Amino acid sequence: MSQITTLRLLINHSPPIFFKPRNLQLPIRRFSLRTIFSSLPKKQQTNLQSSPATPLKFKTRNKSSLAEKNKVEEGAKMVDTDSSGFNRSRAEGRDKSDKPKKPQLKIRKLNPVNTICYVQILGTGMDTQDTSPSVLLFFDKQRFIFNAGEGLQRYCTEHRIKLSKIDHIFLSRVCSETAGGLPGLLLTLAGIGEEGICVNMWGPSNLKHLVAAMKAFIPNAAMVHTRSFGPSQDTDEMAMSDLSKFSEPIELINDEVIKLSAILLRPNEDNESTEDESKIIIKPGDLSVIYICELPEIQGKFDPEKAKALGLRAGPKYRELQHGNSVKSDHLDIMVHPSDVMDPSIPGPIVVLVDCPTTSHFQNLLSVDSLNIHYADCSSKFPEKAKPVNCVIHLSPSSVSSSPAYQVWMKRFGDAQHIMAGHERKNAEIPILKSSARIAARLNYLCPRFFPAPGFWSLRSTDTFSLNSNSSTQGPESTISAENLLKFNLRPYANLGLDRSSIPASTGPTQILDELRAEIPEIEDAVQEVKQLWDSPEEVIGGEISLQNNDSAIEEPWFDELGPPSCLQNITREDMEIVLLGTGSSQPSKYRNVSSIYINLFSKGSLLFDCGEGTLGQLKRRFGVEGADDAVRKLRCIWISHIHADHHTGLARILALRRDLLKGVPHEPLLVVGPGQLTRFLNAYQKLEELDMQFLDCRNTTQPSWDSFEGSLNSDIDSSSSLSSSPTTNHGVNVDSTLFVKGTPMQSYWKRPSSPVGNAASMEKLFHLKKVLQDSGLETLISFPVVHCPQAFGVVLQAGDRINSIGEVIPGWKMVYSGDTRPCQALIDASRGATVLIHEATFEDALVDEAVARNHSTTKEAIEVGEEAGVYRIILTHFSQRYPKIPVFEDVHMHNTCIGFDMMSINMADLHVLPKVLPHLKLLFKTEMGIDESEDLLHEAVSTA
Repeated sequence: MSQITTLRLLINHSPPIFFKPRNLQLPIRRFSLRTIFSSLPKKQQTNLQSSPATPLKFKTRNKSSLAEKNKVEEGAKMVDTDSSGFNRSRAEGRDKSDKPKKPQLKIRKLNPVNTICYVQILGTGMDTQDTSPSVLLFFDKQRFIFNAGEGLQRYCTEHRIKLSKIDHIFLSRVCSETAGGLPGLLLTLAGIGEEGICVNMWGPSNLKHLVAAMKAFIPNAAMVHTRSFGPSQDTDEMAMSDLSKFSEPIELINDEVIKLSAILLRPNEDNESTEDESKIIIKPGDLSVIYICELPEIQGKFDPEKAKALGLRAGPKYRELQHGNSVKSDHLDIMVHPSDVMDPSIPGPIVVLVDCPTTSHFQNLLSVDSLNIHYADCSSKFPEKAKPVNCVIHLSPSSVSSSPAYQVWMKRFGDAQHIMAGHERKNAEIPILKSSARIAARLNYLCPRFFPAPGFWSLRSTDTFSLNSNSSTQGPESTISAENLLKFNLRPYANLGLDRSSIPASTGPTQILDELRAEIPEIEDAVQEVKQLWDSPEEVIGGEISLQNNDSAIEEPWFDELGPPSCLQNITREDMEIVLLGTGSSQPSKYRNVSSIYINLFSKGSLLFDCGEGTLGQLKRRFGVEGADDAVRKLRCIWISHIHADHHTGLARILALRRDLLKGVPHEPLLVVGPGQLTRFLNAYQKLEELDMQFLDCRNTTQPSWDSFEGSLNSDIDSSSSLSSSPTTNHGVNVDSTLFVKGTPMQSYWKRPSSPVGNAASMEKLFHLKKVLQDSGLETLISFPVVHCPQAFGVVLQAGDRINSIGEVIPGWKMVYSGDTRPCQALIDASRGATVLIHEATFEDALVDEAVARNHSTTKEAIEVGEEAGVYRIILTHFSQRYPKIPVFEDVHMHNTCIGFDMMSINMADLHVLPKVLPHLKLLFKTEMGIDESEDLLHEAVSTA
């Protein structure tokens, strides 16, 4: 009976693809945006230059299930839903459902007699090499995790590793590489239960800068119980003399379960021997940590025969002896000591985690005297002090760990097992996220034009190395390369050593495609039909499109009445390509990463719209390791829509990589355009590591601000008085009033600035942006306010005009990205005549109430916005993670629309084919339910914090 109930709940919670609402007796009212706007007063039908983001009026629809209905009704009690169809409280940043929580610190009852204990490798970065791997230290009653790079949460979701059980997080360095996944992880923990969960976070003294950066978008960052160690946190720099006080291990935890200590490493300077240590300054981000994990010794076995021979009766005295206490014999006049009846104790296992990021740090590592008790050569001289190490996990990069000196140092640990978990080239063809890679391979097989082969499967075999490539070096024989989910067992003692039983089996594209053909035999015909979409080019005859050699096309309404727009005339494949790096909302899932769109202008550079966690990893999966480096090098601008974590927490990792790639090469700082709140995050993070960027507020890139900027360039007035005066548009309209008209919803979304372009610094950055756009063949980048949260924006990207072979002017294409929003007039005005509209479609049509409560759009609402604006092609993205593989939609709305998938690459030259592929994608997912596994569901609301 319970199985039947569970199945019913699963179906009710998320219907399968194209599942119709069960509540059919209630009528579903359907209407178009054209009808709505025809009834509006003319004064409300304004243009983009003067239109605030006025939400449209939508009527509620039926719920698809009782579970969803109850969920929305509960949320409705806590939100201030505006009559115009959006949650005003949420848009203004005062939604009661997002009130700060007071997460409690978890206190677990320890179990000193642990039956199971092991260390395990999580996410080694084999296919992407973009982040530091994490290491899980598992006990029966406690969990410790070392480093939380980007993608950790997504990886653990796939492999069903419950991060909610983590008690302590330790960072070996405080930087984007080791801590990029922390914001998403903490938001997840904050959303668990009524009040959330608080964890201990440990790291060197610069930990304060990381927490300060996270507070920019996590209001309840108090959920992080930070425990910094090392030098004082009062300054952003520290002298070498301050660090010399911390040459000894710093004891962090010492209880009946584990003793955990930290040793600080800092880079050695070449001039240390000649200069005063107090004059040598170390930046906070330069510190690295070695962690030493010591388990208690294993008590020897009690021998009852020996106790009986010494005159003891079975009873409480046996227990006293096992607890280490001496007792008096019952039959003999002697004292019985534990050593008389107990076998010798076995030293507790010891694991050492080493993160030595540079050769300069390695010089300091060699001088750490506190490690001597763990070296085999020193232990033989002083056996009473010896603490032999069982396992050493090396997080050091291969550029350091493969050096002869490092290999010699490794040998000093004697018979310890060495696991090399740093970035290495080997096994680059083995994907970390197997579920996502499986979907990517199937999509590539069906339509390679829109879904190119993943970068890790397009590598040549000569580029990879064997699993045991390190064994040929001069290091210890007991050295292996880390593999995902590889374990080293510590308890029970009988199982001490490596455990490969959890390592997932390797799956290649051949096996995946064989399974696909067996599962869907008709896929072969679909592949040929998709291929014919390009083999049979479109022709425009008398204003209508015909498809040569494709009789089946007349049966499907997948073509436009007026043909492609003039901007696509003679378009080449080297003009522009849209790469959807992340198409999910809230948090990463098995199949969809969070928001990010890569705009590839090929030889003219590239742009990035939004940059959620894991964006760099997605770039590497799409283009390969080296191809992604090239993509990051040629980035000209990154534009961020709003401050929610699923749209910007991958930013620091991208900026840090670009900084490293261009080190020593003349270049300009990367321009980051985003909401003003983002500066707090970037400024705090730059105290950790230099990000090599310039920030420009989105409000300075609105149409009125651009008009003001252009007007100032043409003005003969002195520049100083021009900048200090209240700027006006070319039409004589005050810029401030156009953005924040009194009485409009946008007025109270954020404080009114004195002027969108109010200082010389902003003018200088606008000059920079204008030059970037011109060099990239673009005419404008215009931000416009939308209805989601305070300071939420959409963006218009307009290409410059072209000249064809006969001298005719071809207008440039126009692309619009909505960001997160409810349907609103500003978005429709911005999208008028657009070639492509990329619109969020978080919820299915039946969940319009939830869309209103969270200020998101449904699938139909997104399409109606595009249709009202006369958009040529609509691409839907930002789907709720309740639809893990493909969202719910109705065919009748999709005549010029396509569903987005991670890694989907849409070339401007292929736009005419885009909607025609959708029916074949339905075939690919015909057996998929709306929900994959209920245990994989991610908490939908946490990103709104």
